[in-house]
Amino acid sequence: MASIRNLKKDIDFLVQEVISDCCTFMYVYPDKKREESIQIIEDAIELRNKLYAQVNNPQENPKREYYKAVNKELLEGVDALFLKISELTK
Repeated sequence: MASIRNLKKDIDFLVQEVISDCCTFMYVYPDKKREESIQIIEDAIELRNKLYAQVNNPQENPKREYYKAVNKELLEGVDALFLKISELTK
């Protein structure tokens, strides 16, 4: 991980991709599982806010390990959201 700035950009980009996929799903299937799509968007926004709070207020002293853990949490959270989106299409 190069910097905190890049971590914040990664958070924004990945959450934006989740939201974009949900919007695309709602556009392609307007009558299918709209409320579940909106819930995934809300979960993505909640994840973004939580991760930003963690990045802006580091709790642990060895910062490198702390930010690696935040990055890992980002990837796991976004992966879970993408799995929920793929479940909507079934």
